[in-house]
Amino acid sequence: MPEIRLEKLIKRYGAVEVLHGIDLHMAENEFTVLVGPSGCGKSTTLRMIAGLEEVSDGEIYIDGQPVSHLEPKDRNLAMVFQDYALYPHMDVARNISFALRLQKRPKDEIETKVKEVADIVGLTDFLTRKPGALSGGQRQRVAMARALAKDSQTFLFDEPLSNLDAKLRGQMRAELAIMRQRVQKNMIYVTHDQIEAMTLADRIVVMHGGYIQQQGTPEELFKSPANKFVAGFLGSPPMNFLDAELLEEGGELFAKGSAFQVRIPEVKAKQLGRTDGKITLGIRPSDLNYDANAASQVALDLQVKVSEYVGAQSVLLCTCGDADVTVELKSETPIALGETLRFAVRPEGIHLFDRKSENAL
Repeated sequence: MPEIRLEKLIKRYGAVEVLHGIDLHMAENEFTVLVGPSGCGKSTTLRMIAGLEEVSDGEIYIDGQPVSHLEPKDRNLAMVFQDYALYPHMDVARNISFALRLQKRPKDEIETKVKEVADIVGLTDFLTRKPGALSGGQRQRVAMARALAKDSQTFLFDEPLSNLDAKLRGQMRAELAIMRQRVQKNMIYVTHDQIEAMTLADRIVVMHGGYIQQQGTPEELFKSPANKFVAGFLGSPPMNFLDAELLEEGGELFAKGSAFQVRIPEVKAKQLGRTDGKITLGIRPSDLNYDANAASQVALDLQVKVSEYVGAQSVLLCTCGDADVTVELKSETPIALGETLRFAVRPEGIHLFDRKSENAL
């Protein structure tokens, strides 16, 4: 499997620059997910790797060799598109084998390969059907099987699950994870869905505004976001943000807002970088625990406005002064709407960001 390296990659459309010097290294046999909101540059980056978009500046290296001058067919890549791109007049077997037939491979080899990849993606019983007789999830599996049959070194996925309903997306995520274990290849996957990124990736690359905001394992990005954007983008429900100022009192450091004063853990206080004292306090909904007896300096008093029952969990929409705060807790916890309740903040769940730069402190 090759290493893929992007060096100072820039993309311009006329005078408009949409990618601003992307530097990225993707290791061998790694499942890399490019994630971010619409317009952040993730699909453009993928299409430049595939050769479907020209590089304005910078270079793409595959196994140390520059490839930005090569045609897509010469890069040893296979791509799965968002809209499946299947031939409606061909059955599943012929769709899967299309690239092999173009290469004039022996008939026995083609049949063996089709059966092999059909087994991997669970399409063995559907080889004689045409795409019109398949569900959306089955059509997407045909597209994946076609890419697998090509036996390329690297697979590129451009938001392959975005056309599916919520239940099918969950099912296909699981199938992709299983396929990933069986197929030892480089995979680069583009999505705007942070759940897909968190569940599938070996490494997540978060993009925003044509820049890489942070990259690392799902756990690293979730627990130690580099800035407010990453913190708010990863996690469902998203992180709560409260404006505050740092206040030293009695040898301890506090984040003081209009309706709260939360003590900063000593370890985190020692790690703080330079700041003018105006910060944003970040707390994930799951790091707030209902505790009527908690001390005020380690808790938030929240007025419950809405309770959303989602099975084992409930999501509470609350207010803290003028700010909205979301809380995630077990659904059997007795909560009355309109009540003001105390929620203890887990010390390790406190995140601090500089209010001006939005970088983590």
